[in-house]
Amino acid sequence: MIFKPHPLSTSQLPAPELEEDRKSCRKVGPCGIGKKAIYLNSFYVDRCYYIPFTAVRRVFKRVAMSKGGFSVKGMFDSIPYLVVEYDDGQQKQCNFKYENQVDDLLKLLSAEQPQIRLLSEAAEAKLEKQKAEKERELRSRPEITTQSQKEVAKLQRAIDYLDQKPQLSENLSRAAGRRRTYQCTSPSYRWVAMAITMLGFVAVAAGIYSFIVHNDFAVYFLLFGIAAVFTFAGFSVLPTARNNRKAIMSQDEQARKQMEDYVKGYPDFPVPARYAHPTVLKRMQRVIEQGRAEEKGQALEIVKEDLKALNSDVKVSQEEYDEVVAIKPMFLNAMYQ
Repeated sequence: MIFKPHPLSTSQLPAPELEEDRKSCRKVGPCGIGKKAIYLNSFYVDRCYYIPFTAVRRVFKRVAMSKGGFSVKGMFDSIPYLVVEYDDGQQKQCNFKYENQVDDLLKLLSAEQPQIRLLSEAAEAKLEKQKAEKERELRSRPEITTQSQKEVAKLQRAIDYLDQKPQLSENLSRAAGRRRTYQCTSPSYRWVAMAITMLGFVAVAAGIYSFIVHNDFAVYFLLFGIAAVFTFAGFSVLPTARNNRKAIMSQDEQARKQMEDYVKGYPDFPVPARYAHPTVLKRMQRVIEQGRAEEKGQALEIVKEDLKALNSDVKVSQEEYDEVVAIKPMFLNAMYQ
């Protein structure tokens, strides 16, 4: 290892074990999962800290919603964090560029370290409360007709069909989210970010020159330049080979085309391919089971109205938030058609 990860917990791994574990760790975004420890990032450096799994109490996702939130005009985006709780309740919060990377890391952790809790204490308490509320809601639901029961069964078969190739739905959701975020980001932000980044490179060059000529201000030039370059390089604002209009629109079109080709193999699929996501179908099932609709067409329209009603002023549960983040960009991009 060129740089040895720094332990955050009181317990540490012996140097030989740490070196071997660090080399074999699976990288997920700026963090990583080894066999004996989880590796965490600072704001600028990936996997520069570690915590042995024996010291980890909880690992969970924390999301900060942008002001635009669920609104049509706002920037449908979020700031995802991975939070690791260790020792006697201390926490380390790690920033990620993409929320799906946090989800992927938690899935990997769940499979390999099932003893670690993946919810905060507050989230666990809320979950218990939600379970009790759902049980009461289920008991109070009206008895649905035979036709409605058939519609729910049809939707379940469609869900099962999508679950055979879950990557298609994930790609559809992810591409729609990136497209929505890009379209709602003001071009002026990109120009400002590019200008500041260029100033950062100039400041770094000036700092190096100042060091050569022994100028007292050299360290300030370097600090400003490095901070500017690393800060804006970490955001998804600067245009790159993957973060530009052509690439993002192409990814969205490709994801929709792949889904269209797949649902052609399912006669009378209940929703258009652009909305072919298990979460959409599950929400349609709930609408029918609640007695708000009797058939799939009505259910889809009510799902659309429910999504339109969600904006930045509406408070929702984490489960509801995850569902909306996954599917609402698809509806916004299609103008709810």
